Amino acid sequence: MGISFTVLSSGSTGNVTVVRNEETTLMIDAGLSAKRIDELLKERDVTGEEIDGILVTHEHSDHIKGLGAVARKYDLPIYANEKTWEAMEKSIGKIAEENRVVMDSGEVRDFGSLRVESFGISHDAAEPVAYCFYDGNEKLSVATDLGYMSDKVKQSLSDSNVMVLEANHDIELLRMGRYPWNIKRRILGDMGHLSNIAAGEALSELLTGDLKRTYLAHLSRDHNMMDLAKMTVRDSMEERGCFYKDSEFKLCDTYYDRPTPWDKVSEP
Repeated sequence: MGISFTVLSSGSTGNVTVVRNEETTLMIDAGLSAKRIDELLKERDVTGEEIDGILVTHEHSDHIKGLGAVARKYDLPIYANEKTWEAMEKSIGKIAEENRVVMDSGEVRDFGSLRVESFGISHDAAEPVAYCFYDGNEKLSVATDLGYMSDKVKQSLSDSNVMVLEANHDIELLRMGRYPWNIKRRILGDMGHLSNIAAGEALSELLTGDLKRTYLAHLSRDHNMMDLAKMTVRDSMEERGCFYKDSEFKLCDTYYDRPTPWDKVSEP
């Protein structure tokens, strides 16, 4: 079976992704209400009882809104590093001690035949992380809420077959937008969010024969659009001499209000 995944929701209103192989089904973040997460799981023919655990990237509400409720409803273990646990405990309510699992930043953990690697990223949270998933020769990487793409993060993402990567905002739309300047400065800073241009710059370095497609994620509803994000990412890549055909590499959509289709990492 290999690795399959669906991005149930992506954006500032809530983030949830499900990754599975033949033995294990994991959820990354639970940034919507438990009711909404159940609805989206149902749309992809998954039940809460099938989930084996929840991996947390960081403590911001658009990533943990339904975390406590979902974990309690289905008696699920939650995996997060110690600083993230400290930052989110008051927000998620009481969690059974056996379901409170510390997974350190940089740790590699096996869930049956599905291997998960956590790695640190730059964002204005306690100790934010992203994740890579491995099954045999397959590699899926999920990385959003990136202030900037460090060499260490690029190394973690290298050799991915499929990526879910942040393309949060168009820089000019953000600068002209309605947000106060202090919030704009935060988003544009090294501990904020990755712009369309920055996503393209990173992909121009990460695009190898192994990388088949990238889902652009965590788009701002105020300062971005999917068509604009795709166009800017393509232009940014081409400006750096990175030319490709859709048959060789694809940019794919994510949505804030509906899930992506199941994608098998092994598919061309």
